[in-house]
Order: sequence, then C-alpha cells, then structure tokens
Amino acid sequence: MSDFKLFDAMRLFLGDVPWSFLLEAVIRVTFIYVVLVGSMRLMGKRMGQQLSRNELAAMVSLAAAGGVSVLAPDRGLLPPLVVASILVVGQRLVARATFHSSRFEEISQGDIGIMVEDGCLRFDDMARAVLSQERVFAKLRSEGIDNLGQVKRLYMEANGSFTLIEQDEPQPGLTLAPNWDQDYIKQQQHVPDTYACTRCGNLVHSSQTPAKPCPRCNNSHWSPAVTKASAKQPKPQPTPSQPLAPQPAGVL
Repeated sequence: MSDFKLFDAMRLFLGDVPWSFLLEAVIRVTFIYVVLVGSMRLMGKRMGQQLSRNELAAMVSLAAAGGVSVLAPDRGLLPPLVVASILVVGQRLVARATFHSSRFEEISQGDIGIMVEDGCLRFDDMARAVLSQERVFAKLRSEGIDNLGQVKRLYMEANGSFTLIEQDEPQPGLTLAPNWDQDYIKQQQHVPDTYACTRCGNLVHSSQTPAKPCPRCNNSHWSPAVTKASAKQPKPQPTPSQPLAPQPAGVL
C-alpha cells in the first residue's frame, strides 16, 4: 500500500487511475446510459410512470449493475449488459404471466385495497397497506375533501397510488381538519344530533355525546358530524355613483 498523503489532489479527484481513464469513463457512461434507456423501453411504458414493486426492483438492479462498471476500471461492460438482458426477459415473462393469471398478478403485483368505504375507514385494509389514519386524511385533504362523509370509496391501487370516488350527494361525516385548526373547524356546519367516531368515522344519531364506544372500532371518543365548510359571504361592493342626466337647455 502506498503512503497516504493528506489532501493529495491527484488521489482526491482521480483516485488510483490515470488521467486517460477520463476518456474511457465517457465511453462507459455512454454505453451504460444506452443500455438503461433501451432496457426501460423494452420493459414497457410504465417504467416511465409510477412503478410497481417488480418494476422498481428491476430499475434499481439496472442502476446497481451499471454503476460499478462506470466507476471501476477493472470491471468490463459485458456484465451489466447480461444483467440488463436477464431483467428485460424476466420482466416480460412476468407481464405475460400476469396477463393470463389474475392470481399470479395479485401475488406478484399486489392487490387493490379499500381504505375508505361510505365515509368510514377500513382498518383491516389499512393495516395490510401499512397506512395510518393521518396519511389517509392528508390524501383526502389534498383532494379538497374536508369530511369523510364526502367519500364513497378511496382505493389504494397495487402501485401505491390512490383513486378517490366521491358521494353523489355529500353526507355528514368526521371532520378531516387537524384538531389544532379550530378556526377552520368552527366554519364547518355541525349536523344536529349526529356524532362521528374520531377513529373510524362511523356515525351515530344521538341528542348528546354518546357514552357507549363505537360499535365498529370500540373507540370511545366522538366528535360532532359536519358537512362542508360554510362559504364566506362576499363583501358588498359599493355601487358606483350614477352621473347626473344632462338638463335640457331653457327656452329663451
């Protein structure tokens, strides 16, 4: 091992390779770039969109295979080409198998889960998706939803994206506003004699805060059910002053 020199410029910028390796690095990067782009194109258009778990694993494997060959002068360019070929063939075989078998598609790609159903959270599906209540609420708020009663279905697709279906006629539901945002909560219209479970959004009709726990999730905390936030009344605009009509000239 050569003697270590602190702040050695040649070692710091080039490592243990000569300057001529920079030219070879350009060739290596160009080759790996062509292999990556070509492989992703052969795997299908979805590689440029939101990825499934299999597609994400394939992309990471492509990047890992090419990275070593770009940086290490003692590694050739044939191994990443072989890896890319295996990944392309494997991805195409998986895509063909999922086309012919829904069971294989569910095993390899995952399945759709219902996170919200008719204004209530479904904790079994949320647990399988490793999804918290606040994550669901944040997604709904980003879609302009302010209470669970507006939601007919919230699906979590196999690739992790969400699909929202709103109620035809919005129903009362649990407010989605954070507890600390009391100013906004006060703007929401409370529904008389209706309370929502603060955990799952289940509604019960009662003249006062229910004393019994929620029958769906056994939660004992309740909140008044709300509808959409009240629209602010526009301020009246001052009417422009009307110009005086010209008076007819007097007759002499």
